[in-house]
Amino acid sequence: MKKYTTDSEIDVKSHYNKDDIIDKLEAPGEIPFTRGIHSEMYKKQLWTMRQYTGYGSAEETNKRFKFLINKGQTGLSLAFDLPTQLGLNSNNNLSEGEVGKVGVSINSLYDMKILFDKIDLNKISTSMTINSTAAILLGLYAAVGNLQGYDSKVLRGTVQNDILKEYISRNTHIYPPKQSVNLTVDLIEFCVKNMPNWYPISISGYHIREAGATAIQELGFTFSNAIEYINQLLDRGLKIGLQLLEIDLNLKIKNLCNLNFMFRLVEKH
Repeated sequence: MKKYTTDSEIDVKSHYNKDDIIDKLEAPGEIPFTRGIHSEMYKKQLWTMRQYTGYGSAEETNKRFKFLINKGQTGLSLAFDLPTQLGLNSNNNLSEGEVGKVGVSINSLYDMKILFDKIDLNKISTSMTINSTAAILLGLYAAVGNLQGYDSKVLRGTVQNDILKEYISRNTHIYPPKQSVNLTVDLIEFCVKNMPNWYPISISGYHIREAGATAIQELGFTFSNAIEYINQLLDRGLKIGLQLLEIDLNLKIKNLCNLNFMFRLVEKH
């Protein structure tokens, strides 16, 4: 009989049917959320639709943002170039050949103002994939919102701010691990107290899997990172509920999508 395995070397059957369902399924919106985290799911409200975007200059990316919004996109997802990710100005010698590549180049508040020119930050949420310099970029974003006349409390979005996975996979870290984690937790604490509609961390297993981890290793590293962030927050006296989605700091966890569709569903669950 032919043996079937996933790319993580986990044995699977050739097919599954109703006899493989062991437990009675709960209603949607009930623990353990096998049928979704909301009772009505997307019949009530569609998910946010956003395309990962950012390249060249702030002007070019602003033009792209407006194009996508005009085509029906309901949120923004912002990519930064490597110099911005590493806290380097565009004119730094180390930035040569990388400015505006793989993301937009942001050097100052002036660039951030251009990036969101004529885009109402009170009407759209923004996801920013940034880690080592997350506090700086979120500060610039909040400043643009303030210049538009909005209190930071009403701004909606996400900043990745997951520095531990940078040491495991991507390597866009600047400071030693202890100091980096302190900065990450500083930003989470700030958002808890000053930007309640903002997700201050998106704990990511995506890059860890891309770097060669199996599905099980990906989850292991990702939840290990999450536990460390939570422990640091508890040490600061922040209260965290039993369910991650109910904690004061709006915690998000993101994993990689690949060809093993059912295993990705299990990870998400």
